[in-house]
Amino acid sequence: MSVSHAEDVEISPCDPNSEDDRRRRGMGSLRRKAIHALRKRGRRRRVDFRYPAAMSIEDVRDAEEERAVAAFRDRLAAHGLLPDKHDDYHMMLRFLKARKFDSEKAMQMWAEMLRWRKEFGADTILEEFEFDELDDVLRYYPQGYHGVDREGRPVYIERLGKVDPNKLMQITTVDRYIKYHVQEFERAFRERFPACTLAAKRHIDSTTTILDVHGVGLKNFSKTARELVHRMQKIDSDYYPETLHQMYVVNAGSGFKLIWNSVKGFLDPKTSSKIHVLGTNYQSRLLEVIDKSELPEFLGGSCACSEGGCLGSNKGPWNDHVILKLIHSMRSSSSMREIKPVSDSEERSGSSLRAEKLKGMISDISNAESESDVDEFSLSAVQRSTDYSFLTPVSEEVKGSDSSTFCSCEACDRKGLPDVTPASSQAIQQSSEMVPKRLTSPKHPSTIGWVNNLGTSSFS
Repeated sequence: MSVSHAEDVEISPCDPNSEDDRRRRGMGSLRRKAIHALRKRGRRRRVDFRYPAAMSIEDVRDAEEERAVAAFRDRLAAHGLLPDKHDDYHMMLRFLKARKFDSEKAMQMWAEMLRWRKEFGADTILEEFEFDELDDVLRYYPQGYHGVDREGRPVYIERLGKVDPNKLMQITTVDRYIKYHVQEFERAFRERFPACTLAAKRHIDSTTTILDVHGVGLKNFSKTARELVHRMQKIDSDYYPETLHQMYVVNAGSGFKLIWNSVKGFLDPKTSSKIHVLGTNYQSRLLEVIDKSELPEFLGGSCACSEGGCLGSNKGPWNDHVILKLIHSMRSSSSMREIKPVSDSEERSGSSLRAEKLKGMISDISNAESESDVDEFSLSAVQRSTDYSFLTPVSEEVKGSDSSTFCSCEACDRKGLPDVTPASSQAIQQSSEMVPKRLTSPKHPSTIGWVNNLGTSSFS
């Protein structure tokens, strides 16, 4: 008898299209989805409201790290170790990471950092210290910031083979160079990292470093040079920890590689994983992480800055006039604060307030630049100033079913969103007018040291 209807067909127990098999596959799919959802719930997507609403700065955080930072913050506050200017989530997280989330050790490290900052004068060093000999210093210690990597981090370069310690010490002293070193760290946190954050639309507080060791020999490591390196390394690892993303040592000869292979065994695996020692065929590796237009010609890129060369140009979003005015306007309005999770209605209200605040900031900039309308200036100007098409797109995090919208806000307290009053708008405008057209000198690259924030003195 022929079968005329599909539902009359007998299904074998081994048939992969049987109902039981389909049910089993469905259960497996649901299980995978559940695991995926649990993993997603471990990371929360935050929108950083310290920056203009139009920029939509994303700050994806790990839920466990958030809990650790919250507990660490409470502990610091209870011991009177939390000044308002350092009440920052990412700063506390960096110190916790530096001590492998040992809260007691991290608190000791934090307390020592506060003591050092007060004694050294780090809080006012940008305004008070003048490194007039910088032009001459750069001839005997070529180094500086130049562009950003594909994820928007500032790129820092040193040509160690061209360092002449003896001539360097005829121009400056170790103490003055250390002050310059600290000054450039403060400049990075005040201007460079916020500017890169605006340009990349993601939180950035670390650098990609390139060390060119072509020609490095014993002449480069005199007693004075070793003292300088040791002092810089201690400052980096103790007071500005976890600010190195990746380090690429290029033009490394067989001798350097032999030394590195014997040294890296003493380093923490996390630290050594950040350092990549490459020979002379390094160009393709660098181009994987840095766009060709952002890399100097002497490192295999296409950039050939005319004025002062690439290492003297200080090329980067931190020199963008619009971005710098926004940064300084936000900083002048009030200290940065985080606020509690908000509801959808509060989020909409906060968006309106942020829009008003952004409009005020843009109005200041627009008035300083031209007589054009705020509406004509607004997004187009911000987008033009942050057009880095080679940057890796911001990865989206899908919110879990139980996640909320979180935010941090520079101009708000912990109980609500910023209150934009005429007085505060006037303060923003006054601050914007005080900002010079070029806030960062093109001759002020930073020296982070060839052992940038490795967290150990073994390498030096």
